[in-house]
Amino acid sequence: MRFLLLGITSVISAAFARGTKTKVCTVEHLGGMQDDGPNIRAAFQKCSSNAKIVLDKYYRVDSLLLTTNLRSVDIELSGTVQYTPDIAKWSPESLYLTYQNATTYWFLSGTNLHVYGGGTIDANGQVWYDALASNADTGTAGGSSTTFARPVPLTVGNSSNVLIEDITQISSPFWNNFVYQSTNVTYRNININSVSYSSNPAANSDGWDIYRSSFITITDSTVNNDDDCVSFKPNSTNILVTNLSCNGSHGISVGSLGQYAGETDIVANVTVRNITMLHAQNGARIKVFGGNPSPNSTAGGGTGFVRNVTYEDFTVGDVDNPITINQCYETDATICAQFPSNLTISDVHFINVTGTSSGAEGAVVVDIECSAECQDITATGTHLSPPNGTAEYVCKNVASTAELDFNCTAPS
Repeated sequence: MRFLLLGITSVISAAFARGTKTKVCTVEHLGGMQDDGPNIRAAFQKCSSNAKIVLDKYYRVDSLLLTTNLRSVDIELSGTVQYTPDIAKWSPESLYLTYQNATTYWFLSGTNLHVYGGGTIDANGQVWYDALASNADTGTAGGSSTTFARPVPLTVGNSSNVLIEDITQISSPFWNNFVYQSTNVTYRNININSVSYSSNPAANSDGWDIYRSSFITITDSTVNNDDDCVSFKPNSTNILVTNLSCNGSHGISVGSLGQYAGETDIVANVTVRNITMLHAQNGARIKVFGGNPSPNSTAGGGTGFVRNVTYEDFTVGDVDNPITINQCYETDATICAQFPSNLTISDVHFINVTGTSSGAEGAVVVDIECSAECQDITATGTHLSPPNGTAEYVCKNVASTAELDFNCTAPS
């Protein structure tokens, strides 16, 4: 059964019509290479309820922005917040968020929050890209580590009714946005540019990662990066992603899921519509770890399900894997064969996925490989072509291919 998400953006927008606030706090810039973090935090403490905070200048931030317990606050970011490029300082001092060992520079938390203004968050990520190339230690959990943290520039956490719009984000060391244990959060007209200017890639520079959150909308935005455009992490439900342009991406991805043995991961009721995906590794993607015999595994063995996910009007150009389901993600093939994924995938629909692959996988344009049987996978309006040859469609352990509008072949 397909669940349609309608009207979420308009409802959120109506709730955040800007009005007169009882307090206005305008943050001054100190200058002289001083840390503007204390002044920003003081403004959020003074104007924490029914208030407006104005960030209209250049701010050099060298300390954690922990802005919590906010209620009905407008945040006009018309200037620039730039974090200092100091790995030794930020690694221990950024806020630790547990999942995949993520940390953050700015933890924004409260109810009825509105961030807007046309300003910029500059995370100075190039030093992290270059350091990672020689360090290569991102922690066993797949994220950052407390000894080499790569902070997220903006985390919306433990929040409800949040609208973030008309913001530019550049050079994130890690994910650009983390939606953490929140509900009713909308992002629109966000411009993300996280690419490296050296030969070292901007690793893990996801546009958005959603975790333990529900009723999230992402719309009318552009992402230029080197990892997922949007990633639906564990326990993401009721999500709408529309009108995105993604370049250099790893796809709009369900997952990764099932990474931790003993944990139950759920992604359900997701609609992804009107997407342009260019020069990317993946397009419409689901990635799930295989099983694992160890009860303490951090590399597979978790349980749960992916259910009711629709990719619609999805255009690809120069994309390695336009449609892909991988139920042995980062799992050795031998282990995955012996211990199939404990996480089920069902009710997944690809509608009007069109365009061209890159040819990186030869003539293969669709690769759906389940280690445990996937149920109710459908495709209509598929028009995909490789640069050379006739398009090939690979399927494995799909319960029925009758509702796919292409002929499947077994993986070689």
